[in-house]
Amino acid sequence: MHSPPPAPPVAHAFYRPGSYQPEESTAHLMRSILVEMADQIDRELEPFALTNAQWLPLFKLDQGQANTATALARECRMDCGAMTRMLDRLAEKGLVQRVRSDQDRRIVHVELTPEGRATAQRIPEALCRVQNAYLRGFQPHEREALLALLRRVLHNAQAFKNEGVAAPDQP
Repeated sequence: MHSPPPAPPVAHAFYRPGSYQPEESTAHLMRSILVEMADQIDRELEPFALTNAQWLPLFKLDQGQANTATALARECRMDCGAMTRMLDRLAEKGLVQRVRSDQDRRIVHVELTPEGRATAQRIPEALCRVQNAYLRGFQPHEREALLALLRRVLHNAQAFKNEGVAAPDQP
């Protein structure tokens, strides 16, 4: 015997237009946390002359997750023009260099310089310090629960975007 398929999750209407308070929304709280975290990461990376926006391309290059401006833009969720300007600044700092491909002269690879690699390898230490500070007082099971809840929010956001999932009924 087959068991019946699971029921779809209930879509509660947690927010209502007549009583909506932005400062109590999950989006406002998540955004506020991200802004605070970005400011703190800026302070942590200041000794390396990196901003919060600049560490991610360096980290992606160091991890081998991208090696062209286009791939970095995609990985960092930036437009190509902004990434090109970012790479210009990182090149001026001596952290990256552009190298034309030997196989296809139209392709320009982005590589870390030795100084860029040394700097990129310091980034995880700063990120861990900030994130651990933000989770001060949490128990391991609470962190796991928080991550699980955030993954559910992300999954719902992606489903809403990709599948046009209907919003809960509004009374």
